[in-house]
Amino acid sequence: MAASEGAKPATSFMDPLKDFLVNYLMPEKCYDEFFLDFNFLHVECLKIIISKGLGIGIILGSVLVKLPQILKLIGAKSAEGLSFNSVLLELFAITGTMAYSIANSFPFSAWGEALFLMLQTVAIGFLIQHYTGSTIKGLGFVVIYFGLLAVLLCPVTPMSVVTTMQASNMPAIIFGRLIQAGTNYRNGHTGQLSAISVFLLFAGSLARIFTTVQETGDSLMALTYIISSCCNGLIAAQVLYYWNVSPALKKKKE
Repeated sequence: MAASEGAKPATSFMDPLKDFLVNYLMPEKCYDEFFLDFNFLHVECLKIIISKGLGIGIILGSVLVKLPQILKLIGAKSAEGLSFNSVLLELFAITGTMAYSIANSFPFSAWGEALFLMLQTVAIGFLIQHYTGSTIKGLGFVVIYFGLLAVLLCPVTPMSVVTTMQASNMPAIIFGRLIQAGTNYRNGHTGQLSAISVFLLFAGSLARIFTTVQETGDSLMALTYIISSCCNGLIAAQVLYYWNVSPALKKKKE
């Protein structure tokens, strides 16, 4: 009895960071595996750590992923080569993912980039309208979108509506990217499309396939990211193909 009463709980040099690690990166059982038992090759815990790390990395990257595109539009004062319809369909898909994830109480690390991508995509949509001489339409687009978003995120919105919207993401992504791909093909260049943003979106959607399976187990979301990766890969391939072709050079040749 005395020995039992005198026994002290196991401690680790990582204990000062335990609350942070357990709350954001791993369950307590994995903390024990890594820092009490020093079992750094525990497969399930490694999957969790990799998934959480990727998720956080994707979210941090998403804060700036479309900034190069926004800056390129502002710098050129032109939206040549960008399709507003493609942006609308992309925004629909992003919004569906965000609303579906919130409704299902998925962890923020599994979908958080959708919030930042949504804000940046709205800004790009406005800039496209602005630089095509339709600033009033652009402002109307912003107001109407955020009004609809508020309704969608309202607790009284039926779950069936949110699920249907998420299921509709797949055709929205496909058509949206095909519209942009068609615009690139007809123009013979990618215009003001930012290569940095395109490649970051492609890499992020690939990584999201793994994190979605690991953190949510939701097959609908996983399939959405698989399709998104394929479509983003198509646009990335076009960026590489038309790498040395600019709108000015194309017009000069003609």
